[in-house]
Amino acid sequence: MKEGIIMKKDRKTIIHLGLFAVICAAVIIIYADLYKAGRKKVITVGAFTGSYWEVPNGNSYKILENAIDKFEAENPDVRVEYVSGITKDNYSDWLYARLLEGNAPDVFFVFDEDFNTLSELGAMKDLSGLIENDDSFSPDDYYTTSYSCGSHKGRQYALPYESAVNLMFVNKTILSEEGIELPSYDWSWEDFYDICRTITKDNNGDGIKDKFGVCNFTWQDAMVSNGVELFDEEGNLVDLGSDGAVEAVAFTERLENLNDGYTVTSNDFDLGNAAFQPLMFSQYRAYKPYPLRVKKFSGFEWDCITMPAGPNGKNTSYMDTLLLAINNNTHNEKYAWEFMKILSYDKDIQSQIFTYSEGASPLRAVTNSPDIIKMLEDDEKIQASLLDRAMENATVTPPFRNYNTAVRLIDSAVKEVLEGDSNISMFLIKKQRDINNYLKNGG
Repeated sequence: MKEGIIMKKDRKTIIHLGLFAVICAAVIIIYADLYKAGRKKVITVGAFTGSYWEVPNGNSYKILENAIDKFEAENPDVRVEYVSGITKDNYSDWLYARLLEGNAPDVFFVFDEDFNTLSELGAMKDLSGLIENDDSFSPDDYYTTSYSCGSHKGRQYALPYESAVNLMFVNKTILSEEGIELPSYDWSWEDFYDICRTITKDNNGDGIKDKFGVCNFTWQDAMVSNGVELFDEEGNLVDLGSDGAVEAVAFTERLENLNDGYTVTSNDFDLGNAAFQPLMFSQYRAYKPYPLRVKKFSGFEWDCITMPAGPNGKNTSYMDTLLLAINNNTHNEKYAWEFMKILSYDKDIQSQIFTYSEGASPLRAVTNSPDIIKMLEDDEKIQASLLDRAMENATVTPPFRNYNTAVRLIDSAVKEVLEGDSNISMFLIKKQRDINNYLKNGG
């Protein structure tokens, strides 16, 4: 009898010990997982809300969050964090402040206008070594101009995330009323001028011109499409006296003279009173589909084409690119590079730009993929061949720190010569000396 009682007690003891062991094991596993989670490496990202292209967008973080999910699935020991709510207008100031404080994010977006300054300040890591040692990465997969936006003095400091080129918007209704066909991809300045001259007129007979050829076609548009390279590679010299530059300013003057002193604005185009207006491809994508089309441009049909080519140039326009860079002081170079590649180089993530944003992917294979071509042509009525051609032939602003100020000085000089009666060539050469002195003295 006693032996039976003892055996029962032994069995209970064994069961209790077993349960205790299981509980202990579970507790150890739980705490181990918590400890491991707490020990995860953290990659921080500098991002902003709203559209980089200044158009309506309700999906600010959608692509970024999808990229984070994909990266964390591939790297379970790494967590990616970003601060939400920073507006585009405040983003540059926020980033510069973080850099000065020494707590900038590991990976951050870089605006086109900030790249020159950040590269001069040494804020961005030189990616050249990472690129050369990564067999899974090839710069040749990008549009050349998009990729070059992240280059400075022969070194690569950023990767392109999203690009948009400047194109010529066309009011097809005005052209149709005048019996004018939509210009071809290879149209010239003279084609452009002849159409503008035909269209610019007093349409309602009150003695005042009310139909116009073009608004906002600038001397910069003319110089780019005439093959003018204004600055040397170092940004120390400007060449305003070249034949191409003088031709560009003279052509801008010819266009303005058609308007008899009236300044044609974007509002004239919006109201259907101007035939042409240069705008970014992102604007086309944002406003082409219904209902934004009705809110922005109503009462006429419109399309976009390449910019007209000057006598010494081709159908070229400026490209703007949102870039990605790595903090030069990051302690997580390996993971920062891998995450940046997912955002910039992963085809699945890059294809989402055409769904959740308004620009175009800088990857040729994505922008020219059958699915994207079908979506653009069917849903947004965009000819994929036009986009590809414009991306291939685009140009970018020179990467030197005082570029924006130098352009403002040139703009002031051009306005002065257009408003006066001076010889264009002589006036520009005179202003060239002043601007070169500014550049040589470091601004």
